[in-house]
Amino acid sequence: MLTSFSVIIPVFNEAPIINQTIEHVYRTGSGFDIEVIIVDGDIHGNTLKAITNMKVIQMTSARGRGRQMNKGASAARGEVLVFLHADTELPANAFETISSLLNAEEYVGGAFDLGIQSGRLIFRVIEKFVSIRTRLTRVPYGDQVIFMKKNYFEKMKGFPEIPLMEDVALMRRLKRSGYKIGIIPQKVLTSPRRWEREGVLFCTLRNWTLISLYLLGVKPEKLERFYDRDRDG
Repeated sequence: MLTSFSVIIPVFNEAPIINQTIEHVYRTGSGFDIEVIIVDGDIHGNTLKAITNMKVIQMTSARGRGRQMNKGASAARGEVLVFLHADTELPANAFETISSLLNAEEYVGGAFDLGIQSGRLIFRVIEKFVSIRTRLTRVPYGDQVIFMKKNYFEKMKGFPEIPLMEDVALMRRLKRSGYKIGIIPQKVLTSPRRWEREGVLFCTLRNWTLISLYLLGVKPEKLERFYDRDRDG
């Protein structure tokens, strides 16, 4: 039974919500061996300065989710690595369901279904689309909370340190290597803030366009200019 987890949270300008996120992880992981690793892409560590829980492992890194998550993983001692965005909540039984899935030897990693913290009908449509797409492709995205056995993450050499699509690249590499990726039907709940800030239709179409271009072979460095990460780790 897998019982030790390292929850790695890449951040950038997340001081207002970081303590809430940390306490949510510890509360959800009650009964398991949980460590939380925050990796700040701000060299000045402004998000780290807001952290009040001294159990948290705090690190800074060059900015970029791939770099930040790899640095956090390099310090992790858990059997399972869980990559969580600061604005996303885990379901109540998250660690129990991850453990149950990964105890089935055919699975080395996985993710959850996506939920969006809004009552707007358009977000139910997006959630349904993501659920169907994930089950067809078996390639979940980072906002679905990717998790993986640490030894397999190391075997895959971690996330590629590219400007974006690091989550898709790692999951595709895992799939091409013949490993099974499990999808847990419980939903994580992510903030709608990006959709609300940029506009639901624009944000959705932009994301679909970027992923399509990436899958067609356009390099992430060329796509980066169309994706604003000012508030993302």
